[in-house]
Amino acid sequence: MAKSNTEKKVLPLLEPIVAERGLELVDLEFVKEGANWYLRVYIDKEGGVSIDDCEAVSRALEAKLDEKDPIEQAYVLEVSSPGIDRPLKKDADFIKFQGEIIDVKLYKAVDGQKQFQGKLLGLDDGVISLEEEDGTVREFVQKDTADVRLAVIF
Repeated sequence: MAKSNTEKKVLPLLEPIVAERGLELVDLEFVKEGANWYLRVYIDKEGGVSIDDCEAVSRALEAKLDEKDPIEQAYVLEVSSPGIDRPLKKDADFIKFQGEIIDVKLYKAVDGQKQFQGKLLGLDDGVISLEEEDGTVREFVQKDTADVRLAVIF
């Protein structure tokens, strides 16, 4: 997972804040949408995060960012849960959610399609394996995936 320079500057400030609270840092992104920049922090814990968890991380990070001032431009800080369709990015995510149904989106089509769904079999040496509903096992090189998330099944 490539990080921007801004994300690399913020990460060492953020990680201890999240760890102190017994939370998991799921993702950090610094993105421009329209005219605004957003620093987005996604946190989680067993049983899910509360608004209080998000507020505590937001306040602590805001104070640290004000003190260190690593970001040149104006931005909006957002701290939230990764949601039920949580992205899988770190190797640990693929271990933790092995056996769960995932959605994989590719940059380039394979067999005429860019989206696949199936049971996560694992991640081995940068290759994601999943089993589709019909039993077909597919493998995708992780760097060729645009997005990998837990599937939302109703």
